[in-house]
Amino acid sequence: MDYRMAVCVLASGSRGNAIYVSDGSTSILVDAGLSGIEIERRLKQRGLSPSALSAIVVTHEHADHVTGVGVLSRRYHIPVYLSAQTEQAAAPVTGKLFQSVAFEPGHAFSVFSLKLHPFTLSHDALDPVGLTVSGNGRKIGIATDMGRATALVKDHLQGCRLLVLEANHDPRMLEEGPYPWPLKQRIQSRHGHLSNMQARALLREIRHPGLSHVVLAHLSETNNTPERALGTVSDSVDPRHTRLEAAVQERCGRLLWIP
Repeated sequence: MDYRMAVCVLASGSRGNAIYVSDGSTSILVDAGLSGIEIERRLKQRGLSPSALSAIVVTHEHADHVTGVGVLSRRYHIPVYLSAQTEQAAAPVTGKLFQSVAFEPGHAFSVFSLKLHPFTLSHDALDPVGLTVSGNGRKIGIATDMGRATALVKDHLQGCRLLVLEANHDPRMLEEGPYPWPLKQRIQSRHGHLSNMQARALLREIRHPGLSHVVLAHLSETNNTPERALGTVSDSVDPRHTRLEAAVQERCGRLLWIP
């Protein structure tokens, strides 16, 4: 039976990130940056069970991506897939894991029926990665926490049916906002975060008629708004076949079904 693919951005932003992905047979979390209790609550809001998760896949060690990893892994006996460097760096936050499985950026691996391909991102973490996840003949791409969209990123995101893509900040809001200058420099750097305009430029390069959904993610609550992000990026996709929306920090997104 064709179960398509299902994706739900449970939370996205500097206070916590987690994405649910399933092909109907295998279900995973990409990152778990909220508390275990909050992730459980948001999964249940969408009729999903944490006990059905086959894996948690970690993109990098920052707390807003790993806060709930350890408790969920131990509570539900979930293996955690992450690079060796990320595991070492995240250990003070995650604690002991039920099981860890190491992957290397650039090398694809499988979690039962899902095939994942991690690729290196430009971000100020030890070994940060984006991911493509494939199942049932469909491919989705997840790329947040990156200061620039490299040729490698563009190559991996080609042909995705759904993209979860960073649109972190509006440059003018960042420049005029309350952050100290060193933090502003870090966000704008090649190892920081993608702006709305950079997200628009990336989408213009990788859009195609089969791209059904784009979810703008990791929006800054201080230096961006969903309205600004969507307004900037909207002309980079064709609304006749691509639905564009923005994920937010405080509430769970819709369960998206990929045709």
